[in-house]
Amino acid sequence: MSQPRAAGGAAPATMRAVVVTRPGGLDALEIKDVPVPVRKPGWVRIRVKAFGVNESEVTTRKGESDAEVTYPRVPGIEGVGVVDEADEDSELRPGQQVATMMGGMGRSYDGAYAQYVSVPAAQVIPFETGLPWEVVGALPEMFQTAYGSLTTGLDLTAGQTLLIRGGTSTVGLSAATIAKDLGATVLSTTRSPERAGELRAAGVDHPLVDNGTIADQVRELMPEGVDAVLELVGCSVLADTLRTVRRHGTVCFTGALAGQWTIPDFTPFMIPGGVRLTSYGGQAADLPADVFARQLQAIAAGSLTVPVAKVYHGLEQVRDAQADVESGTTPGKHVVVLDY
Repeated sequence: MSQPRAAGGAAPATMRAVVVTRPGGLDALEIKDVPVPVRKPGWVRIRVKAFGVNESEVTTRKGESDAEVTYPRVPGIEGVGVVDEADEDSELRPGQQVATMMGGMGRSYDGAYAQYVSVPAAQVIPFETGLPWEVVGALPEMFQTAYGSLTTGLDLTAGQTLLIRGGTSTVGLSAATIAKDLGATVLSTTRSPERAGELRAAGVDHPLVDNGTIADQVRELMPEGVDAVLELVGCSVLADTLRTVRRHGTVCFTGALAGQWTIPDFTPFMIPGGVRLTSYGGQAADLPADVFARQLQAIAAGSLTVPVAKVYHGLEQVRDAQADVESGTTPGKHVVVLDY
């Protein structure tokens, strides 16, 4: 059995964490003193420096998640920090910068709304950067979802055309910057004409105002249809989205910002002939460490932008962060930094 490799100073016995003991409103997010997680063999304990606040965590707090989520629970599906303890043969060293996300984190086991989190080694991405924690903390789930959708979901390549439906979401904005870096031409939607500038700032070539149907707009620009679509709005618009794609093009269903995940009385014949429909809901392994490193370098160089909406300091501001995410009035990623 491999021996643990721990940081120079032993972790304390207890830590501060945000705990949801029962579903409810913002007052269900309680700061408590809880035991520091005991690391299991094959897992890594991370001292959390920052974490993003996401819609799925609002869903967990409200009790609207699936049966995987149990209570009491420390939410948080992503986080960044430094290794506190790891197996000696894990190639991770104490103090090393790491990111983690997904894989049941904050759902079936405790997540990153805490001073420490313990996660399987397979979902830990090591990195080195001088970027501030509030920038790095915005990236893991957002970039993993965007990158995985464009690669695993769509096989996007240079010279292709991509439509992002739900473009002003954090994943949509990230996907636009990554797609431009890959060499694609990007069309992206917003429901608000005044937000077209946000899309252009992310590198979007053709911002489109989405009034519920966009197929005709897309076909005016691309008469044969686009090569690929990243669907983030959901099933309520999927039939229209499928009409925007060329024969042998692909739609990747990744999100449902409008809240509709299923189609009543679905029939496969709603899919236009020759158009491919797939989905993406991947894990940390879909964002390789070398890809994450290139993204960090591009951010540091100023060639890749990070849509950070607001930075919060300390667990005491988690309620504020979730309230802002739930209101939807401030576009971009909401990040909590632990200043300790």
